[in-house]
Amino acid sequence: MTIDQTVQQNHLSVRSRIYRILSDTEGTFSKKELAEMCGISMPTLHQNLKELIDAGLISYTDEWQHTGGRRARGLDIVPDARFSVGIFFNKNTFRIVAADLRLREMAYDSMPFDFDSCLEGTAPKVSNLLEQFLVNTSLDSSRLLGVCVAVPGLISKDQTTIEFAPTLGIRDFPLSRLLGDIPYPVHIVNDATASGRAEHFMRKQNGNMAYLSLENGVGGAVVINDSPYDGDHSRSGEFGHICVEPGGLPCSCGKLGCLEPYCSPNRIKTSLGISIDDFFKNVEEHDPVSISLFFDMLRHLAIGINSIRMTLDCDVVLGGFLSEYLVPYLDILRNYVLAGNPFEENADFVQFSTLRKHITPLGAALYYIRRFVENV
Repeated sequence: MTIDQTVQQNHLSVRSRIYRILSDTEGTFSKKELAEMCGISMPTLHQNLKELIDAGLISYTDEWQHTGGRRARGLDIVPDARFSVGIFFNKNTFRIVAADLRLREMAYDSMPFDFDSCLEGTAPKVSNLLEQFLVNTSLDSSRLLGVCVAVPGLISKDQTTIEFAPTLGIRDFPLSRLLGDIPYPVHIVNDATASGRAEHFMRKQNGNMAYLSLENGVGGAVVINDSPYDGDHSRSGEFGHICVEPGGLPCSCGKLGCLEPYCSPNRIKTSLGISIDDFFKNVEEHDPVSISLFFDMLRHLAIGINSIRMTLDCDVVLGGFLSEYLVPYLDILRNYVLAGNPFEENADFVQFSTLRKHITPLGAALYYIRRFVENV
């Protein structure tokens, strides 16, 4: 590396550090506070601030900071200077969201999507739905960082193939058939992994977390020391395939007794032929058949949670649309967990997601937001 390249790299590092502090921390900062946090001189700070302001990435705010003398104007990022798009679909529904640099929702849409009927022509269909969304929401595509698509399946490490997506009924599916027509930077991620990363981002806390997604497909994500853990084969967090009942119910993966067939919302429809709303209404009204199924679901969910806790020794955060129905029953669930936990006197480590709406497409959108923030 030449001297000029070294100087340029150090300069970019300072600029990126300033931007990341403003981006990752709630509230605004004065120039003095920023210089102290970055360990740089005021002239160096002023040079970098000018570049960031000229680029439209940060601005002065209406808030004022008390610094011991006269009040100083606060500095913050411009959240909508760029945006990212996250897409999530399953066999029946296509969901798309645009998020600003703080992962705040700018626009959202959901529409029916028959994956099977358009299997051969999925790529142009996905691209057309994306372009239609950008036009309908008047979003400026020149500010679009990229498009990240979340799918309920295992993605190859080289980002070329969906190796296995049982709920979509595909195996070794080339991603070019899905994303090949999108004219923007594009990435693909497992749906539960995306949700878990969004949850960790919104919690603004360091440390470890296991996220358990209770959708029609059950999955999850692992965060260790504030960093995503993908595993050696990008299969970390496949909690839906923990065995909770040897020789039990058949799973979409082809095995028996996995967590997924016991705790997926699909079990309600398959077993009773009713909607999830009607099921929980029946539970509230103490219908014996619904009560029996519900407590069996909780019991197996507790087994899965304990397996995660014993392995990772961290908080287990429940998300996905089934989790929204479980909130009133948290104490019961924690008691089931404690019954199988030999080490702890309470189960406060079992928590519900703080980010309820549209978490999966938002988690997908986070991919390009984090890349941008880390490389300003």
